[in-house]
Amino acid sequence: MNFILLDEAAAQPSAGIGGGSMTWIMLIAIFVVMYFFMIRPQQKRQKELRKFRESLQKGDKVVTVGGIYGTVSEIKDTYVIIEVDGNVRIRFDKSSVLKDSSDLAQK
Repeated sequence: MNFILLDEAAAQPSAGIGGGSMTWIMLIAIFVVMYFFMIRPQQKRQKELRKFRESLQKGDKVVTVGGIYGTVSEIKDTYVIIEVDGNVRIRFDKSSVLKDSSDLAQK
């Protein structure tokens, strides 16, 4: 009886013909969707953040990655000095400046 089952399975036409190309098409489609919904928006945010950091000026109100609010008092090549309160000034790396806090105050 086992021989009959094997013969029947061998006699049926293969369902995998052309299935390999469909797999590749689906993989490519998944990559395209991931690019447009995940990778591209992240690159756009990074570009905007880099542009913001390059356009920092003295007197800008900013928020750091650590959540510290302050006003830019001095800008150097690799770091920014932020006045936090009164006469308290802290030096931060430019990459730690996250966003403009004046936008947050309006909301």
